[in-house]
Amino acid sequence: MQSEQASLVNSEKIPWHALSEAVVLQRCGVDPEAGLDGTEVEQRQVEAGFNRLESQSGGGWSRLLLRQLSSVLIFILLFAAGVSWLVGERVDAIAILMIVLLNAALGFVQEWRAERSIEALQRLLVSAATVLRGGVVQRVDRASLVPGDIVLLAPGDQAPADIRLTAGVALEMDESALTGESVTVPKEVTAVAEETPLYGRASMLHMGTAVAAGRGRGVVVATGMRTQLGRIAGLAQGVDRAPTPLQRRLSRLARQLGFLSLSLALAVSLLGWLGGRPLFEMFLVGVSLAVAVVPEGLPAVVTITLALGVQSMARRNALLRRLPTTETLGATDVICTDKTGTLTRGEMTVRRIWLPSGELEVTGVGYGPEGQFLDNDRVVAPATRPELLGLLRTARICNHATVAPSDDGWVATGDPTEAALIALWGKAGAAETVPQLLGEFPFDSRRKRMTVVAGPATGPVAHVKGAPEIILPRCRFVQTTGGLATPMTAALSAQIEARYEAYADSGLRTLAIACRELPDQRLEVDEVEADLTLLGLVGIIDSARPEVGAAIATAATAGIRTIVITGDAGRTAVAVANEVGLNVEQVVTGAELSEMSDAELDRCVGGSVLFARTAPEQKLRIVQMLQRQNHVVGMTGDGINDAPALKQADIGIAMGIRGTDVARASADMVLTDDNFVSIVAAVEEGRRQFANISKFVRYLLSSNIGEVVAILLNILLGGPLILVPAQLLWVNLVTDGLTAVALGLEPVEPGVMQRPPRSASEGILGRHGLLTVLILGGYVGLVPLVLFHYYLTAGADLELARTVAFTSLVMAELFNLFNFRALYTQIWGVPFFSNPWLLGACGLSLVLQLLVIYWPPLGGALKTVPLSMGDWFVITLCSAPILLLGALWKQLQQRGPGRRLNS
Repeated sequence: MQSEQASLVNSEKIPWHALSEAVVLQRCGVDPEAGLDGTEVEQRQVEAGFNRLESQSGGGWSRLLLRQLSSVLIFILLFAAGVSWLVGERVDAIAILMIVLLNAALGFVQEWRAERSIEALQRLLVSAATVLRGGVVQRVDRASLVPGDIVLLAPGDQAPADIRLTAGVALEMDESALTGESVTVPKEVTAVAEETPLYGRASMLHMGTAVAAGRGRGVVVATGMRTQLGRIAGLAQGVDRAPTPLQRRLSRLARQLGFLSLSLALAVSLLGWLGGRPLFEMFLVGVSLAVAVVPEGLPAVVTITLALGVQSMARRNALLRRLPTTETLGATDVICTDKTGTLTRGEMTVRRIWLPSGELEVTGVGYGPEGQFLDNDRVVAPATRPELLGLLRTARICNHATVAPSDDGWVATGDPTEAALIALWGKAGAAETVPQLLGEFPFDSRRKRMTVVAGPATGPVAHVKGAPEIILPRCRFVQTTGGLATPMTAALSAQIEARYEAYADSGLRTLAIACRELPDQRLEVDEVEADLTLLGLVGIIDSARPEVGAAIATAATAGIRTIVITGDAGRTAVAVANEVGLNVEQVVTGAELSEMSDAELDRCVGGSVLFARTAPEQKLRIVQMLQRQNHVVGMTGDGINDAPALKQADIGIAMGIRGTDVARASADMVLTDDNFVSIVAAVEEGRRQFANISKFVRYLLSSNIGEVVAILLNILLGGPLILVPAQLLWVNLVTDGLTAVALGLEPVEPGVMQRPPRSASEGILGRHGLLTVLILGGYVGLVPLVLFHYYLTAGADLELARTVAFTSLVMAELFNLFNFRALYTQIWGVPFFSNPWLLGACGLSLVLQLLVIYWPPLGGALKTVPLSMGDWFVITLCSAPILLLGALWKQLQQRGPGRRLNS
């Protein structure tokens, strides 16, 4: 027994679905009538461990905090703080450290709040399970389940482990979270072929799937990470999360700035010392240059801007777990989307009804009673069409689902297909009560039909629904106009067959509805379900969200391709894709995909393709192939089967309402409304964020270039120190920091969703951005340099000349700020009051500069002296022309609306 038990616990390749229930029970070593006893449970617990999934969390608070301090730019700032401390500039060192800590705190708080919000959204797996142990039915913690436990399941329960079914009554499971199948799956005890794919294993119940109808009993054959859910969770955990495009760009920029600052500092210090200047003086100049090159406020400004972007996205139903994810959305050029619940409502709806007297269209979506019956666009009252009312009545009686209103609309309980039939009855406005039920022959995957015998006053009637190819051969009659029955003919049968095949080709799940008046309610099933009268056909589909089509069109205009990857059937997925405006030229099933080479898949993903019946490994492979083609890939999903691809994608997008906890744990973003439209809105917000980051990076670098130009040219001219390190730090942290944060709040520019996404290989500046920084930064540096030497030549003392240079640098940067309010639009085309935060930041920066000049405590710390009105006039006269220079440069560089954001 011990060796068999060890084999049971450790084997992950036993085809339980292909073994008979007797063999399964024997292999598990359990009595189906008594279950395991306490001693056996304890022994197997030691072997198998607890029935839990390994954690996929992003780590505790310490890991979150360390992530905020892991960028190259932060390392440079820490180095600069250390050098400042060593040379005696303690105030500068403390200021830089405060900025680093502020940046870390902002990022940590935002990401910690996001993690807690995700936890609040999660609907965890069931915490308890009903088992048979020691001959007693009891409720136990699902974590205590072991292989061999006998589990009992009822409607609403979740399968707490992987279970081989040993008994069941009309059992149907919702497996959408695991396989992507949008309709419930009937389950039966009979073993299936070993090579049967996961979605076809009718004898198995998998962890995390839910009982939609019926009852069942089975034996646990796998727990924890050995379950199908655990295998997929492990696959997701094995995927390394790559840095986002913004992280890569900022890291590259930081390395470049670090190299430039050290090179300049060393070169200038060495040249000055060789030219005869004191070594310590040149060392201070070198430190000043290093401080000037590095935009100390950049990390904090980026963090604050991204955090504000996260809040903005939350208002648009998108919850981001990591700050840099905001910008990644703006670079996305391919969105791989699931079908069920994302493109569709996740609610089955009857769309068409075929009657021998004609075909009807049904309006309305979801499970509510709102909707009409249309015959060639004319409204039909069911009460005037007895043949229609008869079909609706049978569909209502042969049914176990219920629908009820709630705060979030109409909610279904039971099988979604049956719920659609209940909603259809509600649209008829009929108030007839269900007659007494006398018997039932339940649906299963072998019979493919369900029959309910009900007893009206005139005698028992069999109400039947099921697959058309099963029901039609059993029909001897067909109901015609007025509710009269006429014999079924070969020609009429062929017509009906053509009709339901057409429904199937258009992606509709088709049911045949039939009935029969019975002479005796004690008939056997084969007698009851013979000589039926066909009432008609109903075509059912999970309707597309009405707003999705426009969102997909917007994405296409923005240069974003949408690819549907679903676990559902191909014809159903194509019908939904066509409905939302996706042109599908090729459908590839999971079986076909498994036979494809990488070269074939490489060609395939470049076309208008839809992937159906895909396994988790295949979704992961598709995403990886797109990434090898240098696409920035967004992947949506709500199921366990989506988790590996969600984690691999550049931006994993999970559903907050329908999504499983495994999917949410693997994603970068969670949609709180499960709507594709929110993805497109988030992309627009992501593009706004990157545009604003580009603006303030250019602005900050132009300011730093100006400082470098002023210091370097002043050294070459042989002048005294033009700016002390404390003044440079004030400009970089206070003046530039405040205004750059406000610049990050600029509203979206017109036409942002009419431009293609930027290339993943482009830097954060681009050629045009670099030229802009050099030209405008050059002017920013020349203004203080010219005024500094003008005042020295005019006989002013050094402190006054330095104060004029310091203030003119601040004023030039404040004027220059307005050049960066838009990347494409001229300054006069941007509404002046569209960003009041920027105007407030400018005013505050000016007030702080006045305090530095006229308040002795600050003036003493930054070595300034008061300025006269004449000094202010000269400073303003020399600084303001940068607005004209910016406009002229933008006019020269204007290349039309198709230009990339950072070109």
